[in-house]
Amino acid sequence: MQLAQRLDVVAESITLAVTARAAALRKQGVDVVSFGAGEPDFDTPGPIKKAAIDALLAGKTKYEPTPGTPEARQAIADKLSRHNHLHYKPEEIIVSVGGKHSLYTAFMAVLNPGDEVIIPAPYWVSYPEMVKLAGGVPVFVKGQENCDFKISPAQLAAAITPKTRMVIINSPSNPGGHTYHPAELSALAAVLEPHRDIWVCSDEIYERLIYAGQQTCSWAALNWDLWKDRTMTCNCLSKTYAMTGWRIGYTAGPRSLIAAMNKLQSQMTSNITSFCMPAIVEAYSNPNLEQDVEKMREAFEARGLHIWKRLNAIPGLKCVRPTGAFYVFPDIGGVLNRPLGPSAQVATQAVEFCKIILDEAHVALVPGTDFGFPDHVRLSFATSMANIDKGVDRLEAFLKR
Repeated sequence: MQLAQRLDVVAESITLAVTARAAALRKQGVDVVSFGAGEPDFDTPGPIKKAAIDALLAGKTKYEPTPGTPEARQAIADKLSRHNHLHYKPEEIIVSVGGKHSLYTAFMAVLNPGDEVIIPAPYWVSYPEMVKLAGGVPVFVKGQENCDFKISPAQLAAAITPKTRMVIINSPSNPGGHTYHPAELSALAAVLEPHRDIWVCSDEIYERLIYAGQQTCSWAALNWDLWKDRTMTCNCLSKTYAMTGWRIGYTAGPRSLIAAMNKLQSQMTSNITSFCMPAIVEAYSNPNLEQDVEKMREAFEARGLHIWKRLNAIPGLKCVRPTGAFYVFPDIGGVLNRPLGPSAQVATQAVEFCKIILDEAHVALVPGTDFGFPDHVRLSFATSMANIDKGVDRLEAFLKR
């Protein structure tokens, strides 16, 4: 039977092969240390779980408004005003089935065939595939490692064409672990200011996970009057509250955008799981949960500093210090094109390197190829300090052989 041609433009994730291979080794009884997890290793705070359980037991199991309950959207609006200095009304917010759904629906709402979307690299693997599915054309702007992977205003200006429709800003970044200072965002905003028909997609899902005294801000907060109607602010509860499996994301933006997204979502998924709505209210209304958020943030900061130091101490690896999220993205160029380990296999780029490391050292890394950097690998430090040391010990010993 024939399948849709749109599938031809979507690349399969290289990381799936690594994940499948790691799972196969574990089935064989091999002790694999994985640095692949893109989710916190903490549990969702108790009060949030209780809010959902209470709602379920109270019979909150029916359809709700597609964009979310008034209470949930009001809680998000209050949070955005309090924490991000963004003054959205509840009707300017839509709750979707996770951050991916939020982004994809937003892209579908604004992109026409041939529209160009500027994506700074390294980038999250799903951005270009979502853009292509929406009919758009990804345009990559490569951040330089000596600038912590951040793109410059000059690079942004050079990438803009009459077909540019959107720029994606992900700060803190997956996979780079870098974060744009407010002054750096302002410099990029100055480039985009004259281009009134270009959207900015501000992906802020790691906003609370910042380290080393880093400062940042929401894009639209740079100048609310200027950017409110040109920005889609995308976020979710997954990373801040360790709620990846709950699938709760949201987008805030001008009413025209939210209405378009609501029209699409009404034909896709309708509302998110009904009894999860009170969990949103609890997460964003209970001040006591700030202690849980800070506890997780402090743990991630300590782990990030530790793994960064350890990786930089391994000959042949170079690593930018993470200032946000929970990833490091080391350059492995110094160990490519040379015999590795007892088998003396040679890797020419990250996919081959990760396969060798997994098969022989039993450490699962994510190739940087899908992130736009085929000579880098991503390691998540959303795992215990003991697991970090165990995995890095194996990697170091293998590369020294």
